[in-house]
Amino acid sequence: MIPTLDQRLAERERPAGRAVMRQRWSKLAFLHWRIDPDLLRSRLPAGLHLDLHEGDAWLGIVPFSMERIRPVGLPPLPWLSWFLELNVRTYVHDDEGRPGVWFFSLDCNQPIAVEIARRGFHLPYQHARMKAVEAAGMIHYECRRSGPNGETARYHYGPAGEPHTATPGSLEFFLAERYLLFSVSPGGTIHRGRVHHPPYPLASLSLSHCSTLPALWDGFPLPESAPESALWVDHVDVDVFALTS
Repeated sequence: MIPTLDQRLAERERPAGRAVMRQRWSKLAFLHWRIDPDLLRSRLPAGLHLDLHEGDAWLGIVPFSMERIRPVGLPPLPWLSWFLELNVRTYVHDDEGRPGVWFFSLDCNQPIAVEIARRGFHLPYQHARMKAVEAAGMIHYECRRSGPNGETARYHYGPAGEPHTATPGSLEFFLAERYLLFSVSPGGTIHRGRVHHPPYPLASLSLSHCSTLPALWDGFPLPESAPESALWVDHVDVDVFALTS
């Protein structure tokens, strides 16, 4: 079942029940390229289907900062609750037409967060050396995944223009307005994880350096070219809900 616009809009509503975590996502760069859908379909588990926008499949690289991460009811901890993350992702839906995100990797420079996310959310987090420095309104961001590749992905980006919310049905809406993630446990069970936050305050992105190395590390041959869609979000406060299956 292909998601309807009503289903996409429904995912923005706050889920029933109590959130289990709170966090802030800051200084996000949504970088996206069109990609051969067959390359993506071959990497999806049974029960999930590629979500297309006007017939096109998209692969995203999203560097950002994670801030104030903590369980509901507890304060953030300076040594644990602030770190960097960069994810490689595409867009999928399940048999019922629920639209969401499928992550191929999530690089992170907080080792404890990596292990918690792997075990608790069944997500493919990767240990990485990362840094982000803000200067003159621009973010200088670097990511080097642990392992044999030995290469560093670099990004230099910042906001350009006034923020706005995405128009339902637009490409911006399709790429950014996602409130459901899918993951798979070792036994093959598909899990769903909901988040809730206000619609993203999207802005155009000024981008002077952009690496596609994280996609290459995950086996996708993206060219070293500018993304076809590049969006900025200053920050958004997020409630995270427990996985369901």
